[in-house]
Amino acid sequence: MSPGFVLGIDFGGTKVALATAPADSVDRPLRKVRLPTLGGEGAEQVLRRTLEAARELAGGSGTLQAVGVSTFGVVRGDTVRLAPTVPGWEGLELPRLLREEFGDTPVAIDNDVNAAAAAELRWGALRDVGTGLYLNLGTGLAAALVVNGQVVPGAHGAAGEIGYLLSTPGEPAFAEGHAPLEEVVSGHALALRGSALLGRTVSAAALFDADGDPSVRALVDGAVESLAMAVANVCVVLDPERVVIGGGLMGASRHILPRLAEEVRRAVPFPPEITSARFVDDAPLYGALALTLTARA
Repeated sequence: MSPGFVLGIDFGGTKVALATAPADSVDRPLRKVRLPTLGGEGAEQVLRRTLEAARELAGGSGTLQAVGVSTFGVVRGDTVRLAPTVPGWEGLELPRLLREEFGDTPVAIDNDVNAAAAAELRWGALRDVGTGLYLNLGTGLAAALVVNGQVVPGAHGAAGEIGYLLSTPGEPAFAEGHAPLEEVVSGHALALRGSALLGRTVSAAALFDADGDPSVRALVDGAVESLAMAVANVCVVLDPERVVIGGGLMGASRHILPRLAEEVRRAVPFPPEITSARFVDDAPLYGALALTLTARA
């Protein structure tokens, strides 16, 4: 008899990814779907299109055993917080809406970066690591802290939200509606600032290859320096044995990783190993599949 299947859903800032996998081998997706989020599209429209795609993806696959969901922002109780990217996502009662959709099927939901770290812990570069750090360099910027082989959620589910770190005293911060480090380092911030410098739309990844423009080089160098300092400071506090880095900006890893490693060696008493994630762009989706194991536990 077939063990049935599980469904993973990853809500990202610029896309939604879905996958099904056998219930007894959740790290081996059977089918995948990616849905771009559309400009001006609100939370209700994103969720509706996602659930329609989930029904189509799951149709005829057998018995749905569990659903795992990763989302940008932080899940507190029955609502999503710290999620300004998609209009209406902040305060969205996502857990309740998912329970209504999937009925008695168990659903587990977590922050996308924590979910990605769970995938790396179970199958990837954090496997067998007791104390570690997972860093996601993508549209946004965040980390997951690993202690005793488990992701640490924090008192409010917001551990590792390093995008809110301060770099200078008194600078505009969370209370003023800002995420200081994320506004310098993230893919979204780099793309906005790089496009303004060049007078045309450009992706963050493309900026790392624009060696001929001194202003772009200064922008990229400043971002990497700020990131390296923040990572080194987190490593001083956490004392990890390994730092694993993933996310959409890892296409520029040859520019980023050596400088992170250099700053960590310079600043951290016991420098950790720094390495690329096994799962790069699709880490939160694999994390969502990993969450199905929690849902069924």
